[in-house]
Amino acid sequence: MTKRTCISIFIFFLFIGSLKAQIDKNSPLFTELKKQDSLFFERGFNNCDMSYLEKSVAGDLKFYHDKGGFQDKQLFLERTRQNICSNPDQKPIRKVVENSLEVFPLYNNGNLYGAIQSGEHRFYIREKNKEDVLGGQARFTTVWLKKDGNWMMSDVLSYDHQQPGKAQITDPIEQLMKNNRIPTLGLGIIEGGKLTQVKVYGTLDGKTAAPYNSLFNVASLTKPVTALVALRLVSLGKWSLDEPLYHYWTDPDLAKDVRHKKLTTRLVLSHQTGFPNWRWQRKDNKLSFEADPGTRYQYSGEGFEYLRKAIEKKFRKSLEQLAKELIFRPLDMGDTSYIWNEQKDSERMVTGYDKNGNPYGNVKNKTVNAADDLITSVEDYGKFLVAVLNDSLLSPAVFEDVKTRQVKIKNDKYFGLGFEIYDLGNNDIALSHGGLDKGVNTISFLLPKTKQGLVIFTNVENGYTIYEALINQYFGGAGKKIVEIETR
Repeated sequence: MTKRTCISIFIFFLFIGSLKAQIDKNSPLFTELKKQDSLFFERGFNNCDMSYLEKSVAGDLKFYHDKGGFQDKQLFLERTRQNICSNPDQKPIRKVVENSLEVFPLYNNGNLYGAIQSGEHRFYIREKNKEDVLGGQARFTTVWLKKDGNWMMSDVLSYDHQQPGKAQITDPIEQLMKNNRIPTLGLGIIEGGKLTQVKVYGTLDGKTAAPYNSLFNVASLTKPVTALVALRLVSLGKWSLDEPLYHYWTDPDLAKDVRHKKLTTRLVLSHQTGFPNWRWQRKDNKLSFEADPGTRYQYSGEGFEYLRKAIEKKFRKSLEQLAKELIFRPLDMGDTSYIWNEQKDSERMVTGYDKNGNPYGNVKNKTVNAADDLITSVEDYGKFLVAVLNDSLLSPAVFEDVKTRQVKIKNDKYFGLGFEIYDLGNNDIALSHGGLDKGVNTISFLLPKTKQGLVIFTNVENGYTIYEALINQYFGGAGKKIVEIETR
């Protein structure tokens, strides 16, 4: 028996002997390892980011495959290039079997130094303009070691490889997309206050498979980002929720209407300005009040643009600059911008479609719109929501304002500051916001009590048809309550 075989057997029996130490699936370690697994395969394996794969495996990697033999790091990377990434027109794709993951911590003198992760995964063959075809299924056991704060794959067992049976196994999410005619879906899952899964299904343009870092126009999901820029300034003591905006900006259309002096950031972020959604929807194309400020809920993109102009006047910087300084750079959101960048955005931008499958052209803003057309990825927007959920950008007092009901929309549904609030009962709430434009239907949810979250991006107006199934799948009872409030 060789030394390598002995090591393999040792790892396997270490795994078997540790079964009783499996940790709870809501624990921080489980969610962290679930995230590491998702990123390794979605970003590295499925999208052939070789640099990410290389830095994610240990220099002395030991990979044991029951069909392909032993591989060290060099051979593992070479075979990945040759067998997985050499033909983009016929690409193997790995997907973990839902709920199969298990995690077992590794301790040395009471100190956590690693973990064993096991599960089942399926491999599909992806070809252009065709559905993914199941190619096989296997089990895996991975030893993750934590070195200098980073998790790295150290030892991997890949075994019990099986060919697909006569009854093809279909990914339930892909089946959901097919049933509802959704061309492309971006999905981000937050568990335990961490972004644990980033998945993109479908194509960029009907032909090219969409990578995990595909870019989406997220329509009105822009508004929560703009809200956080303002609220971050409030937390830093540089801006006030209740100071009148006319101190910095007055729209010429409102100069003779004294009600403009009542406008504040709080009223903008809770949609109580009294403005229409957009002035161009009025016959005269001018901004005016349809209600007195602070008297009722009335959704308005104009309000966010009004706030943008006031902030830009005071700080003498564009909203794009402020967002980069206060949100995007601190959270490493390198794929997010209010402004179109042809060189960066064109190759990864998801095309939007109408209900008949006809493509729209991309919106290419040259100036900032505070309420609409943010360009971002699932991972970036997930990072943003995690920061909101964990209150890493705002002062405690300001975060409480975000979760406080500012104005009622309907029974058990309110607007806070930048987010809708669902009253789930038992002092539990959900924060949410959606977006709808031509070729865009997006939504996000946060559950502060359980530290869960969900990002859903679609590229067609009827994208909402899959929301209920996804909300129920990932949120359980809380999801059913959200759907009940929304549909009653």
